[in-house]
Formats: sequence, structure tokens, C-alpha cells
Amino acid sequence: MTTKERYQSVIDYFTVHAPDAETELLYDNPYQLLVAVILSAQCTDKRVNLTTPAIFEQYPDAESLSKASFDELFPLIKSISYPNNKTKHLIGMAQKLVNEFNSEVPLTVDELVTLPGVGRKTANVITSVVDEQPNMAVDTHVFRVSKRIGLVKQTATTPLAVEKELIKNFPTELIHKAHHWLILHGRYVCLARTPKCRECGLQHCCKYFEKNNR
Repeated sequence: MTTKERYQSVIDYFTVHAPDAETELLYDNPYQLLVAVILSAQCTDKRVNLTTPAIFEQYPDAESLSKASFDELFPLIKSISYPNNKTKHLIGMAQKLVNEFNSEVPLTVDELVTLPGVGRKTANVITSVVDEQPNMAVDTHVFRVSKRIGLVKQTATTPLAVEKELIKNFPTELIHKAHHWLILHGRYVCLARTPKCRECGLQHCCKYFEKNNR
């Protein structure tokens, strides 16, 4: 199977079985999504969704969050991984939105990565989810799944290398959705330690399945 054929098989499968794939983070606007994505680093979406309602109630916008003190915000996110850093990042992010972006979330990767707590992965998530830009956020799920299936070469050893290969091979108009396809597949089927290969619908085009389930 050629690389082009493998990508087409993946597209055909998910177009049928996950046509409406989207983020599992709960949000109502770009500001809320940005807060949620910052909190989600090395933390489950489920835990983040349990945490954000109280934050959004007390700090409904960037301006109100920018005025929060560490001691006020920290108790609301103490159950999240790395709460100290994330508390500082959220306040700093909000202050920069207010001071430099008129309290609005910018929608370019270059601008987003200037915000505290926002790296390339987070910026790619925001721009692809909010604006359907053809950006591919590579988290641990995308990194693992794309290499197992054979969408990217095993020599692609960094998230950026994987991102570039995926963007090169997925049709531009599908990149924002393909991001969710791979994440959700990794979260529920192609698990890190015990992938559910026997119930996976990508057996016919997966290099990992071909190698390990003969």
C-alpha cells in the first residue's frame, strides 16, 4: 500500500465513522477554549471539563481573569496537573490579551505562541478548532497513532516532524478534522499500552496491525 493509498483509506474510514469529530473540551467562545487547552496539557479533557465551569463563572472573560490574583485562581485549578505554573500562565495570558490584543484571542499561530502557557501545539488547536485553519496539533495520541498506522515515517522523531508530514499528505480542507480523528482514535482505540487492534476499523491499512497480528 502506498502512502497516498494509506491516507485515502484513513480518510474514507473516518469520513464514515467519525464525520463530526471535534474536541471534547467544553467551551462557548475562543477565550474559554484557550483557557481549557492551557489547562489540558498533560491532563485529561474530562478533568478539565470538571474544572472550567467554576473558572468561567468567576472569570467570564480575559479582562476579569487578568485581574485575578494567584491566591484567588489557584484553588479553582488545584486538581489539575501542574496547577502552580498553569495559574501563573492563565493570569499572564489574560493580561497580555487585555494589554496587546484588545481582550480578543488572536487567531494566528505566531501571535498565539507569544501568550504565556501557549506553545505551538496549543496554538494549532485554537486556530484549527475556532477557525478551521489547516493546522495540525501533535499531542501524544497523534504522534503515536500516525506512526503506528504508517501515516508518517518512524524516522519522524519530533512532534514538528510528524506535523509536517501529516500536513503534507492530508488534503488541506481536512487537516483540522484529521487532528480530531487521530486524537480520538488514540484515546479510545489505539491505546498506548494495549491497543484494541481486534476491534479497530483500520486493520486493513495499519502497519502496526500487519506486523503484530499475523
